[in-house]
Amino acid sequence: MVLTILTSLVNRVGTIIILAFIMSKINLFRKLVTKKNISLSDKFILSILFGIFGIIGTYSGIFVKGALANSRVIGVFVGGLLGGPFVGILSGIIAGFHRWIIDIGGFTATACAISTIIEGTMAGMLSKRFYKTENKWIFSLGMGIIAEIIQMIIILIVAKPFIEAVNLVKIIGMPMIVANSIGIAIFIVITDSIFKDQDRAAAYQAQIALKIANKTLKYFRKGFNSETARETAQIIYDMTDLKAVAFTDRERILAHIGVGEDHHKAGDSIKTIITKEVIKSGRYMVANSKEEIDCNVRTCELKSAIIVPLKENNRVIGTLKLYKTEDNSINQVDLELALGLGLLFSTQIELSKIEYQSELLAKAELKALQAQINPHFLFNAINTIVSFIRTKPDKARELLLHLGSYFRKNLQQNGEEVELTKEIEYIKSYLEIEKARFGDKLNVKFDIPDKITCFLPPLILQPIVENAVKHGIMEKLEGGTIVIKAIDSERETILIVKDDGVGMDEDYIKHIFSRKEGNDSIGLINVNNRLKNKYGEEYGLKIESKLGVGTTVTMRIPKHSKEAN
Repeated sequence: MVLTILTSLVNRVGTIIILAFIMSKINLFRKLVTKKNISLSDKFILSILFGIFGIIGTYSGIFVKGALANSRVIGVFVGGLLGGPFVGILSGIIAGFHRWIIDIGGFTATACAISTIIEGTMAGMLSKRFYKTENKWIFSLGMGIIAEIIQMIIILIVAKPFIEAVNLVKIIGMPMIVANSIGIAIFIVITDSIFKDQDRAAAYQAQIALKIANKTLKYFRKGFNSETARETAQIIYDMTDLKAVAFTDRERILAHIGVGEDHHKAGDSIKTIITKEVIKSGRYMVANSKEEIDCNVRTCELKSAIIVPLKENNRVIGTLKLYKTEDNSINQVDLELALGLGLLFSTQIELSKIEYQSELLAKAELKALQAQINPHFLFNAINTIVSFIRTKPDKARELLLHLGSYFRKNLQQNGEEVELTKEIEYIKSYLEIEKARFGDKLNVKFDIPDKITCFLPPLILQPIVENAVKHGIMEKLEGGTIVIKAIDSERETILIVKDDGVGMDEDYIKHIFSRKEGNDSIGLINVNNRLKNKYGEEYGLKIESKLGVGTTVTMRIPKHSKEAN
């Protein structure tokens, strides 16, 4: 009897799995399942969908001693795992209420209704843990077994008479536990394939984003105008399956390539209300229909769009717009691509100001230093960020923010002096990206007094820290630690950058500030000369180093600048 029920249940579970496989190929289902932040309406749709799966499981059940051996739990439990508590509870209520209403007063009607709701709730509560688990199908299998055991316990507690409940559980308990838990695991394997497909698409988009960034860098570094916008839009259009790409400034269209370029013309005022709203709010927006785009040309074929603000010093200076010609066709991969490009372009636009800013700088040394830092660091940073886009998108976004902050502060470093705290913030943005590149090989410690008052030349400390990273720690196989320390005294502030890297021999240290051919200590030479020129010969860098032990670089900043005025 038990074996017969098990065989029959497995066949019925197979039907549910086939339906799940078919659903996994439908775009609407794939979009709902893979959305990171699903709306309330999305949750209702998922709840109804998985509730229906539960109802199908009920109708495909096997009558046993006045009860049903069924696979109702599969849809409800999977819904809870994928959609969270709201979906788990509501789909449980839908399937559970249906089970009760088709057999009011039945032997197990109430018990099954209660257990269905409890199992859906349980799955919803496990949702966060489920997403953090590497082997999701094993986790689902184990939790499915526990859920079905709980259902058997509820039948024993609620169903009357008790002796009949016991006899029923003896017959259906093992078949339902085995078949349904396996069914849940297989359903999860099917849905997990959707995520893997998205990951593959995201990986491809990441490669595209890197290629776009590399190709467009030379344009936006010339400034943000109609010419550079058109060249960049053409590159994006050629390298993606988007139907149109556009750039605007705050008031007019700079470039529009693709569908709609007959009426979205460069030089025209911005036509769409949603673009104006993005410029006003500084937040990206997604349009899922022609009505939301609200183009005033009736024949316009553009029906979906993502509009991303482009910023300079936190001020919106324009937008990047990616279009498609089908309703509701902007997916998560498109969104990530647009946001990533928006941040990269914002950074590139800010970089375009560097050359202009450098012309205004009085010190030739600072010009040379900025020119040395930015290009190499930018390309390394972009490569690092791209490597995180697929595996750790949140980390990639965090690094993009650090990159923007780094170059923003770089652009602002055009005064005679800056506060030490500002310089430290700048260094921290730089180090966050370097730590992402090198992982556990790079450790950094800060020992800066909270209320320290110190003004120093801009970009005076960063080259020393960079030198410690590149030539100290990264030359050491196992990596190491950098300590950045400030000592506040009455007449001066002592700044120390110490690393336990590979170190240098005495002969090299003797010639470290010479400009002879082959010397790669340009940053240190620059800093040393700037300190001496500003404060006097006695304020040059002091370097102590020993091979295999590490290097300590010390500078002194006298207190006769801004704080003394």
